[in-house]
Amino acid sequence: MRSVEMKSIVAGTAGHIDHGKTALVRALTGIDTDRLKEEKQRGISIDLGFAHLDLAADLRLSLVDVPGHERFIKNMLAGVGGIDLVLFIVAGDESIKPQTREHFDICRLLGIRHGIVVLTKADLVDADILELVRLEVDEFVRGSFLEGAPVVPVSSVTGSGVPELKAEILRLASSIRAKDSSQYFRLPIDRAFSMRGFGTVVTGTLISGSVRCEQEVELHPGKTKVRIRGLQVHGSAVDLAAAGQRTALNLAGIDAAELRRGMTLAEASRFQDTKQVDAVFDLLPSAKALKHRAPVHFHAGTAEVEAEARLINRSSAMQPGSRAYVRFVLREPLLLLPGDRFIVRMFSPVVTIGGGTALDIAGPRRTSIERMRILDTGGAPDAAALAIRESRYGMGLADLVARMGLTEAEIRKAVNSPDLIVLDAPQFWAMDARWAAGQLESIQQTLKQFHRDYPLLPGLSKEQLRSKQLAAAPVFLLDALLSRAKTMVVEGETVRLASHKIALKRDEEEASGKIESAFRAAGLAVPAVPEVLAKAGVETARARSVLQLLIREKKLIRIGDDLVFHESAIRSLRELLALRKGTRFAVPEFKDWTGVSRKYAIPLLEFLDREHITRRDGESRIVL
Repeated sequence: MRSVEMKSIVAGTAGHIDHGKTALVRALTGIDTDRLKEEKQRGISIDLGFAHLDLAADLRLSLVDVPGHERFIKNMLAGVGGIDLVLFIVAGDESIKPQTREHFDICRLLGIRHGIVVLTKADLVDADILELVRLEVDEFVRGSFLEGAPVVPVSSVTGSGVPELKAEILRLASSIRAKDSSQYFRLPIDRAFSMRGFGTVVTGTLISGSVRCEQEVELHPGKTKVRIRGLQVHGSAVDLAAAGQRTALNLAGIDAAELRRGMTLAEASRFQDTKQVDAVFDLLPSAKALKHRAPVHFHAGTAEVEAEARLINRSSAMQPGSRAYVRFVLREPLLLLPGDRFIVRMFSPVVTIGGGTALDIAGPRRTSIERMRILDTGGAPDAAALAIRESRYGMGLADLVARMGLTEAEIRKAVNSPDLIVLDAPQFWAMDARWAAGQLESIQQTLKQFHRDYPLLPGLSKEQLRSKQLAAAPVFLLDALLSRAKTMVVEGETVRLASHKIALKRDEEEASGKIESAFRAAGLAVPAVPEVLAKAGVETARARSVLQLLIREKKLIRIGDDLVFHESAIRSLRELLALRKGTRFAVPEFKDWTGVSRKYAIPLLEFLDREHITRRDGESRIVL
């Protein structure tokens, strides 16, 4: 096996039926792209055909031959989406025809920037007629990407003009930048079949990234994981296929019957399917006005799905020849990313009416012209900031990649903004700076109210704060926010205002003395907590707060839900046991040493075990 390192450029044919597209491809490459029996019988292309031509030692041209018949425009659309240059074909004996116009519109709407005009069947007309057709074509393409493009007369029968056409293709292909292999892998499937001895095989044009043998990839829609068993580029086995190459992939873990044209293979666990596309949309001058909620056919990559066109903030229909922001609601999910081009065709009659560029694939339920304009005219930083601002708690790196289709490095660069707060630990997280400030203000108000309601408590636990302020947020987010707070203090798992100090009222100070004295006087035979609180001289709620304060100050030690000892009693017990270090004893001996009943002995011993003063060993214990 080998890795194909040469530059790969994808070209596609476009033009009316029977204008010689397939014959031209055969003349250029020697490959007959009509593979279906019906295509041979009828003499027309019905489905996509593929060929290739090595233009130079380091430059390969992949050719996609598309059908020209109006009934097979959807097949044409499945092949033209990934092309870098178009061979725009007009027959010298017929000039411009209906599908010439529709194919031309599709190429413009898809943003194809490079092309060559090929006047085929040049052997069937004289020079004057051919010149007339050239003038008609010049007029037709004026103002478009084909204005000033090379015009090459060719006869696929005699071979006249073929060398000149190859030379023009080489010149143009050499100047075109290769597709970006540094992006994430995506390959729209245009064919899927089972091959004896291999199993499931799919083909497509690798529109971004690269893929290796044995790599696990994901099938969209549905996100089914499959493994690449083998790769071929134009019939040659390779270890690696890169962006721009026509690729055949032998898949393991899936049956051919589960695959269809329109699905996409992509890097595993990277992207999400969508049923909603916010887009900038151009309606052709030849189309009828587009009404709000009009049903349409939506074509993207190799996929075709039914959709509903929802005009943004418009009460009137979109007029022919205009541009507008439109939300397309898809009947079936697709893998689309911002920047992807698409074509829209009407339901009846089924004709191309426009096309556009995806701006967002996961917008909020309600959108606006202003929001769409930011996505359309702003750069990646504006789009990232908008997505983060619209999120509930901010966004992680994986979510931003899936939403925007950019690499992790591009995301990190896009979020480098004073309007955003970006965390790197414990993981990457980006949040809107104004949102964070608002959250801190809200937390401060929550703490202020808590201190007002519970002045004897040190503060609110982090867990309580999370449930109040950030219930569904990542756990680390509260700590990240609190680390930026200047007016709040974190003490362990407790959060308080920096200004908060516990100050007892006179009756609370008296209650504190009574509670502490009761437990000090009791030694190890302590009374029940409710009994002590009832005699404290203040209402039960405040008495319990005073008790908590004594426990926090370590004047009292709680060893069970309703068992509290004075610290002096526990200190004396430690001293008593220190004199018996290494002694093995059982509960009866402990009762004799301390003079307590079993009611106190067992909880005290369990406390001593937890404090590593004693260790249980069967039915006895050892003083450590």
